[in-house]
Amino acid sequence: MDILISEEKGVRQLHFGSDWVQGAMRIARPYALELEYTREMMAPLLFNPDSSWPRTALFIGLGVGALPKFLHKHRPACKITVVEISPAVVAAAQMHFKLPPFSPNFQIEVNCGADYMANAVSRNSRQFDLIMVDGFDGKAKVGPLNSTAFYLNCKALLSEQGYLVANLLSNQKDSTQSKQRLLDAFDGHAMALAPCASGNVIAVAHAGAGFSSNLADLYANCQRLKDETALNLSNTVAKLIEACPKV
Repeated sequence: MDILISEEKGVRQLHFGSDWVQGAMRIARPYALELEYTREMMAPLLFNPDSSWPRTALFIGLGVGALPKFLHKHRPACKITVVEISPAVVAAAQMHFKLPPFSPNFQIEVNCGADYMANAVSRNSRQFDLIMVDGFDGKAKVGPLNSTAFYLNCKALLSEQGYLVANLLSNQKDSTQSKQRLLDAFDGHAMALAPCASGNVIAVAHAGAGFSSNLADLYANCQRLKDETALNLSNTVAKLIEACPKV
């Protein structure tokens, strides 16, 4: 897989041998979430506004490291594990995208995400408050990360307060089947937000933590998050309100 780096108008981008953007970082704000879909993947912070949550987080797929970097900066007590299949992607994130140094609270494992999850379940590994899945190859394929078995493993590793967030693509041939697999694995406790302009569809699921569809609470949590981190999820709140009644 060819790793390519481009820069335009102050934004550095990662590509896997094509024009398709795998991740982006605004050089002046390296810990901000530059792409719309990455901001929407922080939707669980609207459901659980506790500043000490999440305590543990697992990221499947690294890209430029935007998601774990944001969480590491704004939830420094959170123990973060990132699983990335390509050592070249890890090296690129370290060299070009200000990936934080490894520490007890920031670990990266080079491994297949699906294998990691299956092995973690078999070992009865610790539960995670937040699992984020954002893994694609250069042809926008996710392979075993888009399977009922994988989603069931995610469910098994979630804490009682836990949420799974997955980045899907609306232009995938099996997009509808992807959403159904998630619904099946989580006993219907899942929803997909309206597509981003990029075509990314963010799906959120839980194993008991619940979805709050109270408009006042969501907007209050949104304002609190904006004050704390400068992340504005007001558009995401509108999408959640639209999606919640359908769950």
